[in-house]
Amino acid sequence: MKFMKLGSKPDAFQSDGADVRYVISDLATDVIVHVSEVKFYLHKFPLLSKSSKLQRLVIKATEEGTDEVHIDGFPGGVTAFEICAKFCYGMVVTLSPHNVVAARCAAEYLEMTEDVDKGNLIFKIDVFINSSILRSWKDSIIVLQSTKVLLPWSEELKVIGRCIDAIASKTSVDPANVTWSYSHSRKGMSCTEIVESTGRTSIAPKDWWVEDLCELDVDLYKRVMVAVKSKGRMSPELIGEALKAYAVRWLPDSYDALVAEDYMRRNQCLVETIIWLLPSDKTSGCSCRFLLKLLKVAILVGAGQHVKEELMRRISFQLHKASVKDLLLPAASPSDGAHDVKLVHNLVQRFVARTAMSHNGGFVEKSDDKMIELNFEQESTLALGELVDGYLSEVASDPDLSLSTFVELATAVPEAARPVHDSLYSAVDAYLKEHPNISKADKKKICGLIDVKKLSTDASMHATQNDRLPLRLVVQVLFFQQLRAGSSNALALTDGGGHTCAKPIMKDQSDICERRIPRHPNSLNKQATSLSAREVEHRKSEHRGGGRNSFKDQLGGFLLQSRSRRIFDKIWSSKGQGENGKGSETSGSSQSPPLSAKPADVKPSPLPPLRNRRYSVS
Repeated sequence: MKFMKLGSKPDAFQSDGADVRYVISDLATDVIVHVSEVKFYLHKFPLLSKSSKLQRLVIKATEEGTDEVHIDGFPGGVTAFEICAKFCYGMVVTLSPHNVVAARCAAEYLEMTEDVDKGNLIFKIDVFINSSILRSWKDSIIVLQSTKVLLPWSEELKVIGRCIDAIASKTSVDPANVTWSYSHSRKGMSCTEIVESTGRTSIAPKDWWVEDLCELDVDLYKRVMVAVKSKGRMSPELIGEALKAYAVRWLPDSYDALVAEDYMRRNQCLVETIIWLLPSDKTSGCSCRFLLKLLKVAILVGAGQHVKEELMRRISFQLHKASVKDLLLPAASPSDGAHDVKLVHNLVQRFVARTAMSHNGGFVEKSDDKMIELNFEQESTLALGELVDGYLSEVASDPDLSLSTFVELATAVPEAARPVHDSLYSAVDAYLKEHPNISKADKKKICGLIDVKKLSTDASMHATQNDRLPLRLVVQVLFFQQLRAGSSNALALTDGGGHTCAKPIMKDQSDICERRIPRHPNSLNKQATSLSAREVEHRKSEHRGGGRNSFKDQLGGFLLQSRSRRIFDKIWSSKGQGENGKGSETSGSSQSPPLSAKPADVKPSPLPPLRNRRYSVS
């Protein structure tokens, strides 16, 4: 921190209580200057030799027959006037970044210019500011902070503008030439200047200036960041990092503090300023998580609709990078439930629309760059599917979530985003568990979202034991598992030359889908290949079996539990009524042979009739 000493005489100012200042001197004082509530007993000659303003005020007071001068609205208050008075007496005055702006504004008010006396206070302060303050990173920030209480004087004297320009220029200095000690996180650094030197062993990070600017008030911070961006030397990523640091510094963590009446307006102004300062490049600069946090704050503090719209437009470019926790945005109205599902639906629609436009607009040429871009679009679409299904699982426990809202969000995701429906099944099951009293039509509607052909073996086994699902869906799952097992058996017979298949050993599957299905980016590929992997393992077990089992034995792994067994027995028993068409998915009156038919009756050839049978009950 820089200092400047003026004058050489010892300080002779004394206080008599809180409202009286006087100078110890052999000469009696001949003028009383009132500044705020304090009286200064001074001598006319030193004051009038330095200040044009005091000259006029004293003359006016003399004409009125009084020796008292009243000054209202003095910039800098009592402390600043005392600095000016001591300078007039030639006493020692120490200027620092903390008081230099107040002294400069006071000197301007008193008109202590070169026209009155050479080497006057205004000239000396300007030299100190230009030669020392503005060359120091730390001091420039301190001086800028002190200008707020001295408006409009500090603005009119262009002290604010000069400090802002100095700070913005220093942010673009090569980090190799930067040392600092102002930031709290930069402990151990002793230098206070930005220096131009060579041969240094340590190099500052590119974001060395970010934390220092967080000490500024929001209005000054806004002006500094505008100046930094106007230089055109700062990357969008660094600008975004600076804005994130400032938001963390000033936005409270707790909900109560965020929406407190005393701070609501300040927080609203803060979030609107940060959003206004976001980089112009909407696809870079700020992470999706940071933007969603800003959106959450904007909703809570009641920011304007244009602010939310800007955030939603930016989020839609990178929604696939968000997490489920980030999307848990509060609803604007308590009647809409705990979370704003409709807003998330809007974000998903925007993302899907942008992805579709990007996909249709390019990828005509077959080049490495185009294929990389195409793969990126596919990966982002898959990530979106995982994200939405995970979000649906979270909000499904909200009792106020309507079925239509759930279905609309689920169907907003393209089919290509869900190669596996395990996560969607988990979300549907969670909704049915929380809303047990929905009608059969609504239950059919929400369960119609699930494609049983895209369920893994574990999810299928859980579905066959799930009493919350409609019987029709359970039947579809059972038939598809029958087709899968039959196809696996046919492949095994073809590859193994008639080897028998062994009945697989089952584990307890009662709570498979009660646990959360992992939302890792690679989980989709793993789930997509899980079916084929399990079939290969099943064929290996068939080769090790040593004897051909009945068709019912082959399905034992899937139909071991009682409810599934009963349903399958009823369906299988209705096989004999095929021509009459009187079979029912709930009827058990069929006279066909049960599943305990001899092994010789079971062949791979009946697969097409089974497939047709499956569609008849769908």
